[in-house]
Amino acid sequence: MLRISKITDYGTLVLVYLASQAQDYHCPASEIAYKVHLSLPTVQKILKILRRAGLVNSSRGVGGGYQLSRAADEINAGEILDALEGPIAITECSHDEGQCQLESNCKVGSAWRKISQALLSALKEIRLSDLRELPKEFPLNYTLLETRSLVEKNRKNI
Repeated sequence: MLRISKITDYGTLVLVYLASQAQDYHCPASEIAYKVHLSLPTVQKILKILRRAGLVNSSRGVGGGYQLSRAADEINAGEILDALEGPIAITECSHDEGQCQLESNCKVGSAWRKISQALLSALKEIRLSDLRELPKEFPLNYTLLETRSLVEKNRKNI
């Protein structure tokens, strides 16, 4: 089962909250924790990861806090997952740093790489601004729902 961790889920909540703030506002970690209903240590851990990944900036002192490093429409879901989960790959051999011993003799590795690339491409199309407020027309060019609709239309035409 493909599933994101709680930290990634919580990290997305933190980023969405920061995206809802004015660009010049430095949001204290305690405010973020309160507003997204998470413990302060969890939010601090997430913010540290996001800062290291370059998704948020921080400032110290009076009026200090955290803010997005770029506009919400310039940050994509692929970057968020990469920062919080690590490289996005369906199997060990699906990313550049694969460590599979069977890779040289594997007949399905290229298929998994293709699937991983498609997943990454789809994630790059989804922006933090989309997560904040999902548009009526979801930005993916090709979705499972579209595929089902086409299949149903084709069945009716037969």
